[in-house]
Amino acid sequence: MVFLRSASRFARPASSLLSARAGPRLTSSLRQPNTFRTLTATASQQGKVLLVLYDGGIHAEQEPKLLGTTENELGIRKWIEEQGHELVTTSDKEGKGSEFDKHLVDAEVIITTPATKISHLNEHKLIDYVLNSFHPGYLTAERLAKAKNLKIAITAGIGSDHVDLDAANKTNGGITVAEVTGSNVVSVAEHVIMTILTLVRNFVPAHEQIVKGEWNVAEVAKNEYDLENKVVGTVAVGRIGERVLRRLKPFDCKELLYFDYQPLSAEKEAEIGCRRVDSLEEMLAQCDVVTINCPLHEKTRGLFNKELISKMKKGAWLVNTARGAIVVKEDVAQALKDGHLRGYGGDVWFPQPAPKDHPLRYAQNPWGGGNAMVPHMSGTSIDAQKRYADGTKAILDEYFSGRENYRPEDLIIYKGDYATKAYGQRIDKKQAS
Repeated sequence: MVFLRSASRFARPASSLLSARAGPRLTSSLRQPNTFRTLTATASQQGKVLLVLYDGGIHAEQEPKLLGTTENELGIRKWIEEQGHELVTTSDKEGKGSEFDKHLVDAEVIITTPATKISHLNEHKLIDYVLNSFHPGYLTAERLAKAKNLKIAITAGIGSDHVDLDAANKTNGGITVAEVTGSNVVSVAEHVIMTILTLVRNFVPAHEQIVKGEWNVAEVAKNEYDLENKVVGTVAVGRIGERVLRRLKPFDCKELLYFDYQPLSAEKEAEIGCRRVDSLEEMLAQCDVVTINCPLHEKTRGLFNKELISKMKKGAWLVNTARGAIVVKEDVAQALKDGHLRGYGGDVWFPQPAPKDHPLRYAQNPWGGGNAMVPHMSGTSIDAQKRYADGTKAILDEYFSGRENYRPEDLIIYKGDYATKAYGQRIDKKQAS
């Protein structure tokens, strides 16, 4: 079922819309699961902007800053209409005849939320899966072939694997594909620190004890430690990994270690007080806490399996806010059950959304704790949503104005060629022609 709300205005010259104001928003009604809503406004004869988000329902009504929802539309409806453009917002993106497909054919701009692709070797055949990280509108080659007016596709966040980049590079002479790089790094880094403390201080079992009306300090204190004087290591030290190390410095850890093929500068290492370790196995053997902050690719898929986990210090804590497929979920669950891992926490799953029988929903150490798993939320705090909404607006402003002075780090495809290697090896432009 599709819920349609419209706020129409008479068509008028674009110049007269610069001072126009959108009509009052209607309060959305509660919707049953698996229904969709679509919101349109006919502002002018200029380009159509198609925005694909998830329905927040009553939660979006309670908190207008929940910008990544169809109700709150990244906070950009009024601004887009003032530029003289039409905005169509929908959550209906799947199946034949979806609102997404209906409006895709004449949309000039598409904005959607992130997705991440992983590849899995199944019976000697490489199969790609796209994880539904939030609520992405998939731009497949088939869909792109129908998008005759499409000029730019923007990811409101980080992770553009919902776009067939090779096809996008050939669509309409090469559309621009951009995302808001860096919009989630602070939020994820803070979530890592929170998860480390949640595990080390044995918070979850202690809180559950209170909720149950119980009181047994010894039961929870027997598995509670301080972060001070512990060795903490990060797998990768990019934007997030470096911020994690910086935030750990005030805790007076015994050592801050990192494993990465590209070392930090000597100045940064001295400033943070961290040290690079030459091999991953060597680092794991020293660490009380390990946090995974590396990208998912063919070399990191299934990296933390039974064999590698066995190289970790017995009783260590493992945190993963990178990608669920970097760990072998069954091996992590077994290591917790056996007590080799004291705890595992994070917000990333494979598959995602996690089915009810996912082993990491229920995995515990022998004393009944050690699980700090949550839904995929670390990078979508209210503040992160403000950053990726602002970043999306900035990209749109560069496009609408014709300046196209985009931040280089935001660009994936630009002017018919690839602007980044972050999404792996792609077909060369000459090969594509």
